[in-house]
Amino acid sequence: MRQRSLIAITAALAAGALTLTACGSRDSGDKGSDSGNGGTTVVIGVDAPLTGDLSAMGLGIKNSADLATKNANKQNLVKGVTFKIDARDDQAQPSAGQQNASTFVSDKNVLGVVGPLNSSVAESMQKVFDDAKLVQVSPANTGPALTQGQDWQNKKVRPYKAYFRTATTDAIQGPFAAQYVYNTAKKKKVFVIDDKKTYGSGLAATFTTEFKKLGGKVVGTEHINPDAKDFSAVATKVKNSGAEVVYYGGEYPQAGPLSKQIKAAGAKIPLVGGDGIKDDTFMKLAGSEATGDLATSVGAPVEDLPSAKQFVADYKAAGYKEEYSAYGGYAYDSAWAVIEAVKKVADANGGKLPSDARAKITEAMQGVSFDGVTGKVSFDEYGDATNKQLTVYAVKNGAWAPVKSGTYTG
Repeated sequence: MRQRSLIAITAALAAGALTLTACGSRDSGDKGSDSGNGGTTVVIGVDAPLTGDLSAMGLGIKNSADLATKNANKQNLVKGVTFKIDARDDQAQPSAGQQNASTFVSDKNVLGVVGPLNSSVAESMQKVFDDAKLVQVSPANTGPALTQGQDWQNKKVRPYKAYFRTATTDAIQGPFAAQYVYNTAKKKKVFVIDDKKTYGSGLAATFTTEFKKLGGKVVGTEHINPDAKDFSAVATKVKNSGAEVVYYGGEYPQAGPLSKQIKAAGAKIPLVGGDGIKDDTFMKLAGSEATGDLATSVGAPVEDLPSAKQFVADYKAAGYKEEYSAYGGYAYDSAWAVIEAVKKVADANGGKLPSDARAKITEAMQGVSFDGVTGKVSFDEYGDATNKQLTVYAVKNGAWAPVKSGTYTG
Protein backbone atom coordinates (compact mmCIF):
# COMPACT_ATOMS: atom_id res chain seq x y z
CA MET A 1 0.00 0.00 0.00
CA ARG A 2 1.46 3.40 -0.94
CA GLN A 3 2.21 5.96 1.78
CA ARG A 4 -0.72 8.21 2.61
CA SER A 5 -0.82 11.37 4.65
CA LEU A 6 -2.33 11.23 8.12
CA ILE A 7 -5.16 13.44 6.87
CA ALA A 8 -5.91 11.14 3.95
CA ILE A 9 -5.88 8.07 6.17
CA THR A 10 -8.18 9.72 8.69
CA ALA A 11 -10.58 10.72 5.93
CA ALA A 12 -10.47 7.26 4.39
CA LEU A 13 -11.20 5.63 7.73
CA ALA A 14 -14.16 7.94 8.26
CA ALA A 15 -15.52 7.03 4.85
CA GLY A 16 -14.90 3.33 5.33
CA ALA A 17 -12.42 3.36 2.45
CA LEU A 18 -9.69 1.44 4.27
CA THR A 19 -10.07 -2.24 5.04
CA LEU A 20 -7.26 -2.65 7.52
CA THR A 21 -7.41 -6.41 7.80
CA ALA A 22 -7.14 -6.70 4.05
CA CYS A 23 -4.05 -4.51 3.64
CA GLY A 24 -0.51 -5.74 3.85
CA SER A 25 2.55 -3.60 4.46
CA ARG A 26 3.64 -3.88 0.87
CA ASP A 27 2.23 -3.12 -2.55
CA SER A 28 0.39 -6.33 -3.31
CA GLY A 29 -0.18 -5.81 -7.03
CA ASP A 30 -3.62 -7.12 -7.95
CA LYS A 31 -3.45 -10.54 -6.36
CA GLY A 32 -5.02 -9.84 -2.99
CA SER A 33 -3.01 -9.23 0.14
CA ASP A 34 -1.27 -11.17 2.85
CA SER A 35 -3.89 -11.62 5.57
CA GLY A 36 -1.23 -11.91 8.25
CA ASN A 37 -1.83 -15.62 8.86
CA GLY A 38 -0.10 -17.01 5.82
CA GLY A 39 -3.18 -16.73 3.60
CA THR A 40 -4.51 -14.21 1.11
CA THR A 41 -7.46 -11.88 1.58
CA VAL A 42 -9.50 -11.18 -1.53
CA VAL A 43 -11.97 -8.32 -1.36
CA ILE A 44 -15.17 -8.34 -3.42
CA GLY A 45 -16.53 -4.84 -3.80
CA VAL A 46 -20.29 -4.34 -3.55
CA ASP A 47 -21.92 -1.25 -5.01
CA ALA A 48 -25.61 -0.59 -4.37
CA PRO A 49 -27.98 2.02 -2.90
CA LEU A 50 -27.54 1.38 0.82
CA THR A 51 -29.45 4.50 1.81
CA GLY A 52 -32.39 6.33 0.26
CA ASP A 53 -35.54 5.17 -1.50
CA LEU A 54 -34.03 2.06 -3.08
CA SER A 55 -32.12 0.86 -0.03
CA ALA A 56 -34.43 -2.14 0.51
CA MET A 57 -33.07 -3.68 -2.69
CA GLY A 58 -29.54 -2.42 -2.15
CA LEU A 59 -29.19 -3.83 1.35
CA GLY A 60 -30.51 -7.17 0.15
CA ILE A 61 -27.77 -7.18 -2.49
CA LYS A 62 -25.09 -6.32 0.07
CA ASN A 63 -26.17 -8.94 2.59
CA SER A 64 -26.50 -11.69 -0.02
CA ALA A 65 -23.03 -11.03 -1.42
CA ASP A 66 -21.69 -11.07 2.14
CA LEU A 67 -23.37 -14.44 2.73
CA ALA A 68 -21.66 -15.86 -0.37
CA THR A 69 -18.22 -14.88 0.91
CA LYS A 70 -18.96 -16.35 4.35
CA ASN A 71 -20.07 -19.65 2.82
CA ALA A 72 -17.01 -19.79 0.56
CA ASN A 73 -14.79 -19.24 3.58
CA LYS A 74 -16.57 -21.94 5.59
CA GLN A 75 -16.10 -24.39 2.73
CA ASN A 76 -12.47 -23.34 2.23
CA LEU A 77 -13.46 -23.20 -1.44
CA VAL A 78 -10.23 -21.53 -2.53
CA LYS A 79 -7.46 -22.86 -0.32
CA GLY A 80 -5.40 -20.15 1.29
CA VAL A 81 -7.88 -17.42 0.32
CA THR A 82 -10.25 -15.57 2.65
CA PHE A 83 -13.02 -13.58 0.97
CA LYS A 84 -14.64 -10.46 2.36
CA ILE A 85 -16.79 -7.68 0.95
CA ASP A 86 -16.31 -3.92 0.85
CA ALA A 87 -19.81 -2.44 0.42
CA ARG A 88 -20.27 1.13 -0.80
CA ASP A 89 -23.36 3.27 -1.13
CA ASP A 90 -24.07 4.71 -4.58
CA GLN A 91 -27.42 6.26 -3.49
CA ALA A 92 -28.71 5.21 -6.95
CA GLN A 93 -26.68 8.09 -8.40
CA PRO A 94 -24.31 7.61 -11.39
CA SER A 95 -21.78 10.12 -10.02
CA ALA A 96 -21.53 8.26 -6.70
CA GLY A 97 -21.24 4.95 -8.54
CA GLN A 98 -18.39 6.24 -10.66
CA GLN A 99 -16.58 7.48 -7.56
CA ASN A 100 -17.06 4.10 -5.89
CA ALA A 101 -15.72 2.37 -9.00
CA SER A 102 -12.54 4.46 -8.84
CA THR A 103 -12.18 3.61 -5.14
CA PHE A 104 -12.49 -0.12 -5.84
CA VAL A 105 -9.94 0.10 -8.66
CA SER A 106 -7.44 1.90 -6.41
CA ASP A 107 -7.62 -0.90 -3.82
CA LYS A 108 -5.48 -3.71 -5.24
CA ASN A 109 -7.11 -6.21 -2.90
CA VAL A 110 -10.42 -5.83 -4.77
CA LEU A 111 -10.49 -8.55 -7.43
CA GLY A 112 -14.16 -8.35 -8.39
CA VAL A 113 -17.24 -6.19 -7.86
CA VAL A 114 -20.91 -7.09 -7.40
CA GLY A 115 -23.41 -4.45 -8.50
CA PRO A 116 -24.84 -1.99 -9.11
CA LEU A 117 -28.63 -2.06 -8.89
CA ASN A 118 -29.36 0.68 -11.44
CA SER A 119 -28.48 0.52 -15.13
CA SER A 120 -27.80 4.26 -15.18
CA VAL A 121 -25.23 3.80 -12.41
CA ALA A 122 -23.64 0.90 -14.31
CA GLU A 123 -23.16 3.15 -17.34
CA SER A 124 -20.94 5.40 -15.24
CA MET A 125 -18.86 2.51 -13.88
CA GLN A 126 -18.25 0.20 -16.82
CA LYS A 127 -15.30 1.98 -18.44
CA VAL A 128 -13.58 2.55 -15.10
CA PHE A 129 -13.64 -1.18 -14.36
CA ASP A 130 -12.86 -2.24 -17.93
CA ASP A 131 -9.78 0.00 -18.11
CA ALA A 132 -8.52 -1.63 -14.90
CA LYS A 133 -9.51 -5.13 -16.07
CA LEU A 134 -11.54 -5.45 -12.86
CA VAL A 135 -14.52 -7.77 -13.35
CA GLN A 136 -18.00 -6.51 -12.51
CA VAL A 137 -21.06 -8.75 -12.13
CA SER A 138 -24.43 -7.07 -11.67
CA PRO A 139 -27.33 -8.95 -10.10
CA ALA A 140 -29.91 -6.42 -11.25
CA ASN A 141 -29.02 -4.34 -14.33
CA THR A 142 -31.43 -4.99 -17.17
CA GLY A 143 -30.59 -2.28 -19.74
CA PRO A 144 -29.66 -4.11 -22.99
CA ALA A 145 -27.10 -1.51 -24.10
CA LEU A 146 -24.81 -2.36 -21.19
CA THR A 147 -23.81 -5.63 -22.84
CA GLN A 148 -24.96 -5.26 -26.44
CA GLY A 149 -24.15 -1.63 -27.29
CA GLN A 150 -26.33 1.41 -27.89
CA ASP A 151 -27.52 0.10 -31.27
CA TRP A 152 -28.40 -3.35 -29.86
CA GLN A 153 -31.72 -3.53 -31.71
CA ASN A 154 -29.91 -3.47 -35.06
CA LYS A 155 -26.40 -4.76 -34.32
CA LYS A 156 -25.16 -6.25 -31.07
CA VAL A 157 -21.62 -5.22 -30.11
CA ARG A 158 -20.23 -5.89 -26.65
CA PRO A 159 -18.75 -2.64 -25.33
CA TYR A 160 -16.91 -3.88 -22.21
CA LYS A 161 -15.44 -7.32 -21.59
CA ALA A 162 -15.18 -6.77 -17.82
CA TYR A 163 -18.97 -6.42 -17.43
CA PHE A 164 -21.28 -9.38 -16.71
CA ARG A 165 -24.72 -9.81 -15.19
CA THR A 166 -26.83 -12.59 -13.69
CA ALA A 167 -30.16 -10.85 -14.44
CA THR A 168 -31.78 -11.04 -17.85
CA THR A 169 -32.40 -7.90 -19.91
CA ASP A 170 -35.25 -5.55 -20.73
CA ALA A 171 -35.01 -6.73 -24.33
CA ILE A 172 -36.79 -9.78 -22.92
CA GLN A 173 -38.58 -8.39 -19.87
CA GLY A 174 -40.53 -5.62 -21.63
CA PRO A 175 -41.92 -7.86 -24.38
CA PHE A 176 -42.67 -10.62 -21.85
CA ALA A 177 -44.84 -8.16 -19.92
CA ALA A 178 -46.54 -7.00 -23.12
CA GLN A 179 -47.44 -10.57 -24.05
CA TYR A 180 -48.95 -11.17 -20.63
CA VAL A 181 -50.93 -7.92 -20.62
CA TYR A 182 -52.29 -8.40 -24.15
CA ASN A 183 -52.72 -12.17 -24.41
CA THR A 184 -53.47 -13.22 -20.83
CA ALA A 185 -54.91 -10.15 -19.10
CA LYS A 186 -56.73 -9.20 -22.33
CA LYS A 187 -55.92 -5.50 -22.04
CA LYS A 188 -55.84 -3.79 -25.43
CA LYS A 189 -55.39 -0.10 -24.52
CA VAL A 190 -52.41 1.06 -22.46
CA PHE A 191 -51.12 4.35 -21.10
CA VAL A 192 -47.30 4.25 -20.89
CA ILE A 193 -45.36 6.26 -18.30
CA ASP A 194 -41.63 6.30 -17.53
CA ASP A 195 -39.22 8.14 -15.24
CA LYS A 196 -36.81 9.21 -18.02
CA LYS A 197 -33.97 7.17 -16.48
CA THR A 198 -32.00 4.52 -18.40
CA TYR A 199 -33.83 1.58 -16.86
CA GLY A 200 -37.34 3.01 -16.93
CA SER A 201 -37.34 4.53 -20.40
CA GLY A 202 -35.68 1.46 -21.92
CA LEU A 203 -38.16 -0.91 -20.32
CA ALA A 204 -41.13 1.20 -21.41
CA ALA A 205 -39.79 1.29 -24.97
CA THR A 206 -39.42 -2.49 -25.31
CA PHE A 207 -42.86 -3.02 -23.78
CA THR A 208 -44.43 -0.51 -26.16
CA THR A 209 -42.86 -2.03 -29.27
CA GLU A 210 -44.14 -5.52 -28.44
CA PHE A 211 -47.58 -4.33 -27.32
CA LYS A 212 -48.12 -2.51 -30.62
CA LYS A 213 -46.84 -5.51 -32.56
CA LEU A 214 -49.43 -7.69 -30.86
CA GLY A 215 -52.20 -5.29 -31.90
CA GLY A 216 -52.51 -3.20 -28.76
CA LYS A 217 -53.06 0.55 -28.75
CA VAL A 218 -51.05 3.12 -26.79
CA VAL A 219 -53.63 5.76 -25.81
CA GLY A 220 -51.20 8.06 -24.04
CA THR A 221 -47.62 8.54 -22.90
CA GLU A 222 -46.05 10.62 -20.16
CA HIS A 223 -42.67 11.14 -18.52
CA ILE A 224 -42.49 11.89 -14.80
CA ASN A 225 -39.87 13.46 -12.60
CA PRO A 226 -38.55 10.68 -10.33
CA ASP A 227 -38.08 13.24 -7.54
CA ALA A 228 -41.74 14.27 -7.61
CA LYS A 229 -44.45 13.03 -5.24
CA ASP A 230 -47.55 14.58 -6.79
CA PHE A 231 -48.70 12.72 -9.90
CA SER A 232 -52.28 13.99 -9.91
CA ALA A 233 -51.98 15.67 -13.31
CA VAL A 234 -50.72 12.44 -14.89
CA ALA A 235 -53.44 10.48 -13.09
CA THR A 236 -56.11 12.72 -14.61
CA LYS A 237 -54.64 12.18 -18.09
CA VAL A 238 -54.76 8.42 -17.53
CA LYS A 239 -58.42 8.57 -16.46
CA ASN A 240 -59.40 10.67 -19.48
CA SER A 241 -57.50 8.46 -21.94
CA GLY A 242 -59.75 5.43 -21.61
CA ALA A 243 -56.75 3.19 -20.89
CA GLU A 244 -57.44 -0.31 -19.58
CA VAL A 245 -54.00 -0.61 -18.01
CA VAL A 246 -50.99 1.57 -17.16
CA TYR A 247 -47.45 0.45 -17.90
CA TYR A 248 -44.80 2.18 -15.79
CA GLY A 249 -41.10 2.07 -16.53
CA GLY A 250 -39.37 2.93 -13.28
CA GLU A 251 -39.00 1.89 -9.67
CA TYR A 252 -41.20 1.37 -6.63
CA PRO A 253 -40.69 4.73 -4.83
CA GLN A 254 -42.62 6.42 -7.64
CA ALA A 255 -44.70 3.45 -8.84
CA GLY A 256 -46.50 3.06 -5.50
CA PRO A 257 -47.76 6.65 -5.20
CA LEU A 258 -48.49 6.73 -8.94
CA SER A 259 -50.71 3.66 -8.67
CA LYS A 260 -52.51 5.12 -5.65
CA GLN A 261 -53.13 8.49 -7.29
CA ILE A 262 -54.33 6.96 -10.57
CA LYS A 263 -56.96 4.97 -8.72
CA ALA A 264 -57.90 7.98 -6.59
CA ALA A 265 -58.52 9.91 -9.83
CA GLY A 266 -61.15 7.33 -10.77
CA ALA A 267 -59.17 5.07 -13.10
CA LYS A 268 -59.64 1.70 -11.38
CA ILE A 269 -57.14 -0.05 -13.64
CA PRO A 270 -54.00 -2.06 -12.89
CA LEU A 271 -50.53 -0.58 -12.96
CA VAL A 272 -47.90 -2.88 -14.48
CA GLY A 273 -44.15 -2.48 -14.08
CA GLY A 274 -40.86 -4.32 -14.22
CA ASP A 275 -38.58 -5.76 -11.58
CA GLY A 276 -37.87 -2.25 -10.30
CA ILE A 277 -41.29 -2.06 -8.67
CA LYS A 278 -41.33 -5.58 -7.24
CA ASP A 279 -40.59 -4.84 -3.63
CA ASP A 280 -42.86 -5.03 -0.60
CA THR A 281 -42.48 -1.28 -0.15
CA PHE A 282 -44.59 -0.85 -3.29
CA MET A 283 -47.70 -2.07 -1.44
CA LYS A 284 -47.05 0.25 1.49
CA LEU A 285 -46.90 3.20 -0.89
CA ALA A 286 -49.74 2.13 -3.19
CA GLY A 287 -52.23 1.34 -0.45
CA SER A 288 -55.13 -1.11 -0.33
CA GLU A 289 -56.18 -0.55 -3.92
CA ALA A 290 -52.90 -1.95 -5.22
CA THR A 291 -54.62 -5.35 -5.48
CA GLY A 292 -54.35 -6.48 -9.10
CA ASP A 293 -51.26 -4.42 -9.92
CA LEU A 294 -48.61 -6.45 -11.75
CA ALA A 295 -44.84 -6.68 -11.97
CA THR A 296 -42.44 -8.78 -13.97
CA SER A 297 -39.18 -9.88 -12.38
CA VAL A 298 -36.13 -11.80 -13.49
CA GLY A 299 -36.08 -15.53 -12.86
CA ALA A 300 -38.54 -17.55 -10.81
CA PRO A 301 -39.57 -16.83 -7.19
CA VAL A 302 -36.57 -17.67 -5.01
CA GLU A 303 -38.86 -19.18 -2.38
CA ASP A 304 -40.18 -21.69 -4.93
CA LEU A 305 -36.80 -22.82 -6.30
CA PRO A 306 -35.35 -26.05 -4.89
CA SER A 307 -31.93 -24.59 -5.71
CA ALA A 308 -32.60 -21.66 -3.36
CA LYS A 309 -33.70 -23.53 -0.23
CA GLN A 310 -30.23 -23.51 1.29
CA PHE A 311 -29.76 -19.83 0.47
CA VAL A 312 -33.05 -18.90 2.16
CA ALA A 313 -32.15 -20.97 5.24
CA ASP A 314 -28.60 -19.59 5.41
CA TYR A 315 -29.79 -16.01 5.00
CA LYS A 316 -32.23 -16.39 7.86
CA ALA A 317 -29.63 -18.09 10.05
CA ALA A 318 -27.11 -15.30 9.37
CA GLY A 319 -29.42 -12.86 11.14
CA TYR A 320 -29.41 -10.01 8.63
CA LYS A 321 -31.82 -7.28 9.65
CA GLU A 322 -33.04 -6.63 6.10
CA GLU A 323 -34.82 -8.95 3.65
CA TYR A 324 -32.84 -10.30 0.70
CA SER A 325 -35.44 -8.57 -1.51
CA ALA A 326 -35.82 -9.00 -5.26
CA TYR A 327 -32.14 -9.47 -6.11
CA GLY A 328 -30.78 -11.39 -3.14
CA GLY A 329 -30.45 -14.69 -4.98
CA TYR A 330 -28.88 -12.97 -7.97
CA ALA A 331 -26.45 -11.06 -5.75
CA TYR A 332 -25.38 -14.30 -4.08
CA ASP A 333 -24.84 -15.87 -7.50
CA SER A 334 -22.94 -12.79 -8.73
CA ALA A 335 -20.57 -12.95 -5.77
CA TRP A 336 -20.22 -16.70 -6.17
CA ALA A 337 -19.35 -16.20 -9.85
CA VAL A 338 -16.47 -13.94 -8.78
CA ILE A 339 -15.38 -16.55 -6.25
CA GLU A 340 -15.50 -19.30 -8.89
CA ALA A 341 -13.42 -17.17 -11.26
CA VAL A 342 -10.84 -16.57 -8.51
CA LYS A 343 -10.73 -20.33 -7.92
CA LYS A 344 -10.19 -21.01 -11.63
CA VAL A 345 -7.29 -18.59 -11.76
CA ALA A 346 -5.68 -19.89 -8.56
CA ASP A 347 -6.04 -23.52 -9.64
CA ALA A 348 -4.42 -22.74 -12.99
CA ASN A 349 -1.48 -21.08 -11.22
CA GLY A 350 -0.47 -23.79 -8.79
CA GLY A 351 -2.88 -22.69 -6.07
CA LYS A 352 -1.74 -19.07 -5.95
CA LEU A 353 -3.08 -15.87 -7.49
CA PRO A 354 -0.79 -14.45 -10.19
CA SER A 355 0.45 -10.86 -10.33
CA ASP A 356 -2.10 -10.09 -13.07
CA ALA A 357 -5.00 -11.68 -11.18
CA ARG A 358 -7.55 -9.04 -12.18
CA ALA A 359 -7.08 -9.60 -15.89
CA LYS A 360 -7.02 -13.36 -15.47
CA ILE A 361 -10.20 -13.33 -13.33
CA THR A 362 -12.02 -11.19 -15.90
CA GLU A 363 -10.97 -13.65 -18.60
CA ALA A 364 -11.98 -16.65 -16.48
CA MET A 365 -15.44 -15.23 -15.78
CA GLN A 366 -16.48 -15.90 -19.38
CA GLY A 367 -16.19 -19.64 -18.73
CA VAL A 368 -17.72 -19.72 -15.25
CA SER A 369 -20.63 -22.15 -14.98
CA PHE A 370 -22.28 -23.54 -11.86
CA ASP A 371 -25.62 -24.46 -10.33
CA GLY A 372 -26.55 -21.39 -8.34
CA VAL A 373 -29.33 -20.13 -6.12
CA THR A 374 -31.29 -18.91 -9.15
CA GLY A 375 -30.58 -21.93 -11.33
CA LYS A 376 -27.80 -22.53 -13.84
CA VAL A 377 -25.38 -19.60 -13.86
CA SER A 378 -23.28 -18.97 -16.96
CA PHE A 379 -22.73 -16.17 -19.45
CA ASP A 380 -23.11 -15.78 -23.21
CA GLU A 381 -20.72 -14.00 -25.56
CA TYR A 382 -22.04 -10.59 -24.44
CA GLY A 383 -21.67 -11.26 -20.72
CA ASP A 384 -25.43 -11.72 -20.38
CA ALA A 385 -26.98 -14.40 -18.22
CA THR A 386 -27.94 -17.53 -20.12
CA ASN A 387 -30.89 -17.97 -17.72
CA LYS A 388 -33.70 -16.03 -19.45
CA GLN A 389 -36.60 -17.00 -17.21
CA LEU A 390 -39.07 -14.35 -16.02
CA THR A 391 -42.11 -14.29 -13.75
CA VAL A 392 -45.25 -12.15 -13.60
CA TYR A 393 -46.40 -11.25 -10.09
CA ALA A 394 -49.74 -9.80 -8.97
CA VAL A 395 -50.59 -8.00 -5.75
CA LYS A 396 -52.89 -10.31 -3.79
CA ASN A 397 -53.82 -9.84 -0.14
CA GLY A 398 -51.15 -7.19 0.26
CA ALA A 399 -48.28 -9.28 -1.11
CA TRP A 400 -46.66 -10.15 -4.43
CA ALA A 401 -47.87 -13.54 -5.66
CA PRO A 402 -46.47 -15.29 -8.77
CA VAL A 403 -49.05 -15.82 -11.49
CA LYS A 404 -46.98 -16.92 -14.48
CA SER A 405 -43.37 -17.96 -15.14
CA GLY A 406 -41.75 -18.56 -18.48
CA THR A 407 -39.52 -17.08 -21.17
CA TYR A 408 -40.24 -14.52 -23.86
CA THR A 409 -41.17 -16.11 -27.16
CA GLY A 410 -40.46 -13.46 -29.75
